[in-house]
Amino acid sequence: MNSTYRLILSGAVAFVFYFGWAYWANSAPDIDPAMTLQSAFVQGAYSGLITLGFTFLLERANHSLAHRCLSLAFMVPVLCAVHSPSRQASAMRDAMNDALDQSARRLAGAQLPGVVFAPILPILVQSILVVGVNLLNQTPNLWLTVTPSIVFSTVYAYSYSITLWRSQKSVPASQT
Repeated sequence: MNSTYRLILSGAVAFVFYFGWAYWANSAPDIDPAMTLQSAFVQGAYSGLITLGFTFLLERANHSLAHRCLSLAFMVPVLCAVHSPSRQASAMRDAMNDALDQSARRLAGAQLPGVVFAPILPILVQSILVVGVNLLNQTPNLWLTVTPSIVFSTVYAYSYSITLWRSQKSVPASQT
């Protein structure tokens, strides 16, 4: 299935599902039916459109990160670099380099595939946007309306990323 078809299909499914969910979540006797319909349309339209962008971001993130490995020894950033030519600065650099070398030797082979990190940015962007859009709309049952979107987007992101990663992993390098 090509990328464009996956994008359109995922957007349409998201619109239908989240329109129905938001309609149900905001169908209460004390909520104006017009507001219920507006909330359902806002959530459905938002979800359909954001799914298009979300899936596009996932494809790009997977393309750039999924086949890289990140060593656990180098996941903590170096907070400061000492560039002074003094004896103390040299001793600090040597100690830091020695600690990193020892960590790398002890953790040899302990790597996390980049596919673990690829979905994080799209998930954060989607979560912030869905809450913001529904706050602006003054959706009556905000958390009931947006929680499935955040949870299912996370599941979708990791499932989609792992599927892409596996399919690209099985394609010989000369064909990519």
